[in-house]
Amino acid sequence: MAGQTPPPTMKAQTLTAFNTPYTPATLPTPLPTAPYDLLIRVSAASYCHTDAVLAAGQMPPFPTSFPHIGCHEFAGTILSLPANSTSPYPVGTRLGVPGRSFHPCGTCSDCASGPTAGNPDADPPGYSVYCPSATNHGISGPGGFQEYAVVDWRQVAVIPEGMSDAEAATMMCAGLTIYAAIKRCGLERGERLGIMGAGGGLGHIGVQFAERVFGLRVVGVDVKDGPLGLAREVSGGEVRVVDGRVEGAEEVVASLGEEDGRVGGERGVDAVIILPESQRAFEYGMGLLRNHGKCVVVSFPKEGFKFQAGDVVFRDIQIVGSLVGSNKVLREMLEKAAEHGVKPRIKTYPLSGLNRLVEDYHKMEGGKLVVDMSLPDE
Repeated sequence: MAGQTPPPTMKAQTLTAFNTPYTPATLPTPLPTAPYDLLIRVSAASYCHTDAVLAAGQMPPFPTSFPHIGCHEFAGTILSLPANSTSPYPVGTRLGVPGRSFHPCGTCSDCASGPTAGNPDADPPGYSVYCPSATNHGISGPGGFQEYAVVDWRQVAVIPEGMSDAEAATMMCAGLTIYAAIKRCGLERGERLGIMGAGGGLGHIGVQFAERVFGLRVVGVDVKDGPLGLAREVSGGEVRVVDGRVEGAEEVVASLGEEDGRVGGERGVDAVIILPESQRAFEYGMGLLRNHGKCVVVSFPKEGFKFQAGDVVFRDIQIVGSLVGSNKVLREMLEKAAEHGVKPRIKTYPLSGLNRLVEDYHKMEGGKLVVDMSLPDE
């Protein structure tokens, strides 16, 4: 094994049952064995809405057993490689790690297909984040709430200079998911994009990507003071931040129509991204759309969403889903974030403070909450 030898045991935070606090644990340090494996020293582990959903037992059948180590968006530095390593990354490289996809099968239709005319952003043949047989860090397998982790070098991305590990960790799911969702909208520069939940963990990053990287005119909607303030803080001249508690979709559409010189069904945004798990947010977003617009759904509430048939029949609204993105898109997203100064707003906690982080998360004040392994225990 090349590189440093890790200690035999490590600290971790584990779930021992659904709807219970995290429990500190001392566990054996994992070791890299397969040619694709890297052992990293975890430096930052970001908390995502999916972590909350999984901890509440709303993602059956995962986890399949307890104790479980959560977190599917984290970052760290390569500590060692197995003797049979095929990694292009040397020991000491700083990497961001998304949850998907650890050890994909390489032979299923998703893995074998590669880029196509309909999906040019797919990874090369032999690897796919959609592989049904792969392990997903923090969900079906152990994630980042531990001092060391074994990851697949094909799933990682090198952290750009000037981006901290804590910032990079948040981009591994939140940044990638919203970036891929914006691409899924298929908009041209200058067109309008609505973001429901614009001040949340994904939303405030999406506002920046949409305006700075894609050149879109953004209508960001939220319903809480903290997230609204954050959306305004990160927004620029082409972003309109709307308080959904006091301004309805019809009012927004009417004002956009006046501004754009459009009438009737031509008024509204060209696409909308739904981030909250709220039927009201979904309906508000659909109400913002012009005829022939596209609704991209990222959230997945247990009870689902209800839509009006008239929207898809008489208004020709497309409703599609978007789940993270390929690792090709992951690396593209990081490069664009560094180039255009897209930065998440983060608050950090030590590993021992994970339960306090979770309490703060449920206050829904906006931004991203991150475990910083360099902070001393509480």
